[in-house]
Amino acid sequence: MARILVVDDEPQMRELLRVALEGRGHTVDQAADGREAFLRLAKHQPDLVITDLVMPDMEGLETIQALRGKFPTLPIIAISGGGRIGPETYLSMASQFGAERTFAKPFRMTELLTAVQELTGGTA
Repeated sequence: MARILVVDDEPQMRELLRVALEGRGHTVDQAADGREAFLRLAKHQPDLVITDLVMPDMEGLETIQALRGKFPTLPIIAISGGGRIGPETYLSMASQFGAERTFAKPFRMTELLTAVQELTGGTA
């Protein structure tokens, strides 16, 4: 199973993803923003990162750019509920910055778990 880092400033979203992913046998680490994510990455490199885009401090697009610079082959899934310009614009930018998959909140958990399976080569 995969080691997955979930980056989201909403504790409820992190918990929802943790429960769903651990229920499929994955190991999940959590961070509230990009800065915290890089502290976690210093301890354990994940097989996949799932990151929100609209967050305080180091937001998702900045996080994706930094991840691509340091870990060019690390799979990334971007999720977003929008913000001032709507989720479609943020998610399109996330794809341009290197996210392999994008999901607008609210998303279907089954679709996200399928993407996790495809990107990690394991079982969703």
